[in-house]
Amino acid sequence: MSAAATDARVPAFRRGVKFRFDAVRDAWVVLAPERLFVPDEQAVEILKLVDGKRNVDAIVDDLAARFNAPRAMIATDVGAMLRDLAEKGALVL
Repeated sequence: MSAAATDARVPAFRRGVKFRFDAVRDAWVVLAPERLFVPDEQAVEILKLVDGKRNVDAIVDDLAARFNAPRAMIATDVGAMLRDLAEKGALVL
């Protein structure tokens, strides 16, 4: 997807998948049936914006503004992370 392209897909956690802070691990985790993912800090910031209502463009815009980073770079990182979790069955894109 080019930097000028838009992405109206709305990511959402699959049924049975939870994203929450785990006090025991002192880390954010994605809990899926019989699976656990511990996302890095960058992924946590993205996942905090996944609410099943906000599209990928809105997530990218929010992060680009908040971190004063180039939108194209943010879009690449967001797209890759969301695709990875979708391929692992944690998200629907």
